[in-house]
Amino acid sequence: MKTTTVWKNDQHFTGHQEGNSNPIELDGSGQKGFAPKATLLSALAACSGIDVVETLKKMRVDFSDLKIEVESEQTNEHPKVFRDIFITFKMKTEAANEDKVRKAIDLSLEKYCGVAAMLKKNSAISYQLEIKNS
Repeated sequence: MKTTTVWKNDQHFTGHQEGNSNPIELDGSGQKGFAPKATLLSALAACSGIDVVETLKKMRVDFSDLKIEVESEQTNEHPKVFRDIFITFKMKTEAANEDKVRKAIDLSLEKYCGVAAMLKKNSAISYQLEIKNS
């Protein structure tokens, strides 16, 4: 995996992934793109979300409207790193599927998601699940 990040101006950069023509906008001020640390939280959500979706497909669990919110505070001292990270998984599915959904999330956060594994070296990661009946 290789990325190239090009400075545009001020704190604004454009990131490119080798073999992918879709750039991402990064901006330390958060005005013209994602702030770099917000990108990390979104990467955690996407990484875990991919695992959860694939696991639920294998389990033949019907669901829709998956939304993943990730929150964290930063330390006050430099380098300002994340303290504990809290994830909220929201989806529509039958209430009877809750145990399977929790198993899929646990597998992701404990075994499969590489972003979670890297972030866990510094920050505790916990989650809650909100299910709306479909």
